[in-house]
Amino acid sequence: MTDASAAPASTDWLTLPDLVEVLGEPLGRVRRLLDDHVLVGSKRTGVFAVPALFIIDGAPLSSLRGTVMVLQDAGFSDDELIDWLLAEEESIGLAPIEALRRGRKSEVRRVAQTLA
Repeated sequence: MTDASAAPASTDWLTLPDLVEVLGEPLGRVRRLLDDHVLVGSKRTGVFAVPALFIIDGAPLSSLRGTVMVLQDAGFSDDELIDWLLAEEESIGLAPIEALRRGRKSEVRRVAQTLA
């Protein structure tokens, strides 16, 4: 598992007000997306925020939820799974979040399952 400060420095983070605006959803709905693990975030910067890469075309990345659940089942905390998603993964050849954004969900989840 990774250090909680290991996320790439270039990662843009969206606070709750940012998410309300980007998603076009009320705060209650955004909180529900977080509760349901459709999105996952961190307070590592002092304010709760979600990596902007988890949003695509104004909506949560559809393959994120299942991947988050696999990583949580493997014992990852939210910070650890965010770091894993954002860091380059040697067996995939790029960051898992980039692979998910390119439609390579099965490959990412297969690797994630080996981390337990």
